Amino acid sequence: MTFVLPEGLAPEVYPLAWLVGSWQGEGVLGYPGVEESAFTAHVRVTSDGGPYLSWTSRLHLAGDDDAPAWAAETGWWRVPPSSDDTLPEGQHPVELLVADASGHVGVYVGQVGAGRIETVSDLVARTETGAQVTAGRRLLGLVSGELMWAFDLAAFGHPLQSYASARMRRVD
Repeated sequence: MTFVLPEGLAPEVYPLAWLVGSWQGEGVLGYPGVEESAFTAHVRVTSDGGPYLSWTSRLHLAGDDDAPAWAAETGWWRVPPSSDDTLPEGQHPVELLVADASGHVGVYVGQVGAGRIETVSDLVARTETGAQVTAGRRLLGLVSGELMWAFDLAAFGHPLQSYASARMRRVD
């Protein structure tokens, strides 16, 4: 199947073009103090023609898609101009700015190329009552047309470790 750039996509975000669309799939989460649970992930990545992509993510506990989301976030992907000679050939810098409904926001930085995104948190801030998240790492990859997603988290005094992962298929 030939990939076609989404219509109206800003050239700045061409390295992320494969991410545009609606995705749904199953995953698992677990963390110290959180019982391991299956979930359904719903992710939507859109473009309004600006030099960024909009991101929304909702996680529902498995079998409970009609209930309010167990976790929800919204954000923006950006590919900033780079003069960084240290990135490998075909790799571009990438940024994710994301707000989580549990009361924290994060700025993630990393690289994108060849259908793979790797980011680590550069900044995490929270409200007084927000989840005590201190760091994160995200990995997304396009494998045989499916979106693989993994999220590591440092929170509530625990070191950075696996939190959630999912395998999603395009639904649009």
